[in-house]
Amino acid sequence: MRLPLPRSLLNLIVAASTAALVAAPLSGTEIPAPAPVKPPPGLSEARYAAVRQGIVAAERMAAEHGHRRRAEALRAMADPARRFLFFDGRDGGRSAEVFGDLATAERVAVLVPGSDTSLERYDKLLSGALALQAELGERAAVVAWLGYRTPTTYDAALLTPDRADAAVPALRAFVDELGQARVTLLCHSYGAVVCGRAAPVLPEVANIVLFGAPGTGTAAPLRTQARVWAARTAGDWISLVPHAQFGLPFVTLGLGLDPVAPEAGARVFPAGDGGHSDYLRPGAPALHTIARIVSGDA
Repeated sequence: MRLPLPRSLLNLIVAASTAALVAAPLSGTEIPAPAPVKPPPGLSEARYAAVRQGIVAAERMAAEHGHRRRAEALRAMADPARRFLFFDGRDGGRSAEVFGDLATAERVAVLVPGSDTSLERYDKLLSGALALQAELGERAAVVAWLGYRTPTTYDAALLTPDRADAAVPALRAFVDELGQARVTLLCHSYGAVVCGRAAPVLPEVANIVLFGAPGTGTAAPLRTQARVWAARTAGDWISLVPHAQFGLPFVTLGLGLDPVAPEAGARVFPAGDGGHSDYLRPGAPALHTIARIVSGDA
């Protein structure tokens, strides 16, 4: 159900949207990158090696055009010890990094990150994936799925589900590729909006975990057969975001229902006193519970 839009909130949204649109051109020039070579199918070492060569090619092109920060990030990603299922350096960059043995794992956790996650700002996604894999041990595999262009702090797209809608086909295709594994989507911040919009077309997903979420992408409970879980730390500023959604001419503003609200119907679990980026921090209460959800022990 869409609520009438209070004038004060409308003014805030219009001001934020205007500021974001003005600031957007200042966020940087598109970094050139080669078209990715289609890797071999399956989860073989040959596929990881082919994707690695694509990362190396993108690193060289970024360096040739003077984009040193991107080049440094890609040089780290091209480490032979790391494994990527896909990589595309164009349009902000896309990748999916694997932790654990994805070929034999019966349970797979797919991390769907939120705003301000990019190839250059990959550290938090990487550290969260590593912490979760350490918590899970050999029982499951983890995939850090940067499969869409995330909005930035100074991006009007942060106020709408449009980027999430654009991400749905890619997330659906990726989950389908995982085959018979029991999949849990772990959706942080704006990534929760992506998972909320994708939920109706992902019947094979076992669990959807929304944490640090500004909304679910919809004004109603998620339409899914998966178990939906939600958490928010006591120190997360995201609680200050208006959890609503408003239909205006040509645009939908707001990110929908608060997943920890009773009307959302999610299973809410305690997440401790950390901040917005602390859910997958080693030793965090949320990390332990999320690992139990992935393992089927919750």
